[in-house]
Amino acid sequence: MTPAGRRYSIRTFLFMCGYVLALAGAVSGALDAIGGVSGWLLAAAVAAPVAGQIWATLSFIRESDEFVAALTAKRFILAAGLAIGLAVFWGFAERFAGAPHLEGWWVYVAFWALMGPMPLFVRESAR
Repeated sequence: MTPAGRRYSIRTFLFMCGYVLALAGAVSGALDAIGGVSGWLLAAAVAAPVAGQIWATLSFIRESDEFVAALTAKRFILAAGLAIGLAVFWGFAERFAGAPHLEGWWVYVAFWALMGPMPLFVRESAR
């Protein structure tokens, strides 16, 4: 593993642990009574590792050689585009087809669920 890959792995592990812990606390129901400023702080605490993970991915792209950077960027853009497309589809399905409501944070979960298998489908950086 390259030094950039090692740093990315460590950063990803740390940010994902922070995200899972904050998300578990937020959705478990244990914190349902929180509102006002405390609720906003909780929302920020859950969102902070998300921003950190995006920073870690962009840092990996910046620190990698041109081929790996282009490949990772292509995979990232495709996964983000598909996640946004799914979110838009589901939003309209909620509105017009009676689909059950999903919380907005599922977009991030969908993004990583799509990003995970991207290496199986995107193997070259050109086109």
